[in-house]
Amino acid sequence: MKFATIGTSWITEKFVSAAKTVPGIEHAAVYSRGEETARAFAAKTGAEKIYTDLAALAADPAIDGVYIASPNRFHYEQSRYFLNAGKNVICEKPAATTAVEMRELVTLAEEKGLVYTEAIMSIHTPAFPAVRDAVKKLGRVRTARLDFCQLSSKYPLYLAGKNPNIFNPAMHAGSLMDIGVYNLYLAAALFGKPETILSDAVFLDNGADAAGSAILRYPGLSVSMSWSKVGQQYAPSEVIGDGGTLQMESVSQLTGVNLITPAGTEALVPAGLSRDDVMSGEAAFFQRMIGKRDFADPDYLFAKQTALTVREMCDEIRKQNGFVF
Repeated sequence: MKFATIGTSWITEKFVSAAKTVPGIEHAAVYSRGEETARAFAAKTGAEKIYTDLAALAADPAIDGVYIASPNRFHYEQSRYFLNAGKNVICEKPAATTAVEMRELVTLAEEKGLVYTEAIMSIHTPAFPAVRDAVKKLGRVRTARLDFCQLSSKYPLYLAGKNPNIFNPAMHAGSLMDIGVYNLYLAAALFGKPETILSDAVFLDNGADAAGSAILRYPGLSVSMSWSKVGQQYAPSEVIGDGGTLQMESVSQLTGVNLITPAGTEALVPAGLSRDDVMSGEAAFFQRMIGKRDFADPDYLFAKQTALTVREMCDEIRKQNGFVF
């Protein structure tokens, strides 16, 4: 499979690096609006072709799929453009801003016999099956606490009066869409769609959400979560049952995972795995689904439904808190 990249940020570089560890995947082309930027990124990643025109890239018959990592605001329109051009698409989270957009893109892809999926580490890491199986060993699970608070490297720019994309509501960005989605993804993947959501958000002066929290209510289960881009978390997240507790250092990468029961502590996933280890699953899933083109495949259906559930939860949280996008 040959794929092209849209965007030249650090996350694109990390995805390319991880994809190279998967046999049969080749990073073949780079798109950027600026030729100099495209050439520099291609030199760094080893891609042979560069494009500064989306139409020219879309017309390249050698490209099987496109990884989109542009600012969030452009994910929907660029995904739709390449699907209509006959390209498979894996789009960095959030793949779409709303559930309506996400459902439209998935439907469009399936109608054209193409794959459209979201690039999300958590459910595609090799650690996810171990986490899912461990939850079954906890007995009756009645509570979980999923937190992701990470002080953004872009926060000093905001404080200095700049307007970096990640803190710019016009780019459909902010704490919820950037890292809160990881909390929601893990909850949706493990427990499904909640019956109700009670949420809160804290906003910066420019209208971007800096931090937030939510309680997801399921039958007999309460899942609390928090997220922030203006502070750093150190405590692990936990899923707590009457037979044990599952601790996770990271809800996004599913590293540092320990199962604690009366019999003792079992280390399931080590801490400090490389980004290649964590992100390679996204690329492998994309490649595998392109090869199958089977929209009844259980793995495909799970990824699709989880993505749609997360979009619906994001919609509800934005509605409850008056987000400006």
